[in-house]
Amino acid sequence: MKEKQIKLSKAELKEFLDAKVLEYNNLRFIESDPIQIPHKFSKKEDIEISGFLTSTIAWGNRKSIINNANKLMDLLDQAPFDFVINHEETDLERLAPFVHRTFNGQDCTQFIKSLQHIYLNHGGLESVFTKHAQKDSLQLAISKFKSIFFEIEHLQRTEKHVSDPLKNSAAKRINMYLRWMVRNDKTGVDFGIWHSLTPGQLSCPLDVHSGNVARKLGLLKRKQNDGKALAELDTSLRNLDPNDPVKYDFALFGLGVFEGF
Repeated sequence: MKEKQIKLSKAELKEFLDAKVLEYNNLRFIESDPIQIPHKFSKKEDIEISGFLTSTIAWGNRKSIINNANKLMDLLDQAPFDFVINHEETDLERLAPFVHRTFNGQDCTQFIKSLQHIYLNHGGLESVFTKHAQKDSLQLAISKFKSIFFEIEHLQRTEKHVSDPLKNSAAKRINMYLRWMVRNDKTGVDFGIWHSLTPGQLSCPLDVHSGNVARKLGLLKRKQNDGKALAELDTSLRNLDPNDPVKYDFALFGLGVFEGF
C-alpha cells in the first residue's frame, strides 16, 4: 500500500523539521547511536579512525553495531591511530576472528592496511576527502577516496565495504561518517573536527527510515534509495537550509526510528 503523503507548505515543513532537529540533535541521541564509539576518544586521529571503522559496520541492529564496534576498538588496544600507524604483521592476527554481518577479519585487516597507507602517503583521511571536494557535494570525493583506499594490494571482496556514489550508490554510511566529522552542531553530537570542509557540502545519510519519512513529507519521489534519490533529497534539504542541510538527518531518522512516522 502506498504511503499517504502529508501536504505541508514549505514554511510549515521547515518549521516542523526544525523542531524535530532540536528534539533529536542533542546529547541524548548518543546513548543509542554508533556515534558513541568515536566519542570515547579525544585525539583527532583516534576520533576519525574509530568513526570511520564504526560507520563502516553501521548496518543492521544498532545494539549489535555498537557491541561489535566496541570489540573492534578493544582489538586495536583502544588506540586506533597508534595501531594503524605502528602495527606489525603479527598484530593483525588478532583481527582474524572479528565479524559483523559480511564484514570479517580479512576485511578488517585490509582496512587497517589501507588506513595506514592513507595516513603515511596521503596526509590522512581529512586530506583525502578534501582533495576532490566540490562546492556543494562530496560524492565525487567519496568515489576518489575509494580508489585511493584500494590502490594498494587488496582483497577484491573488501571493495564492497566502501560505497561508490558514481556507481549510483547512496553511500549511506560514508555520508553519515562525513556528517560526524564535518558538522559542528554546537550540541556535542557531531564532532566538527574537519575544518577544510563545510556542512553545506554534506549529503544526508539515506536509508530505509530517512527515505520513507522523506517520501511521506514530499521531499523525495524516487522509490529506490540510490544515488539518484540522494541527489533529489539533497536538493530538497538544501532548499530548506543550504548551509546545514544534513541537520535534517536527525529529524528524518528520529521520526522514522523513534516515532514510527
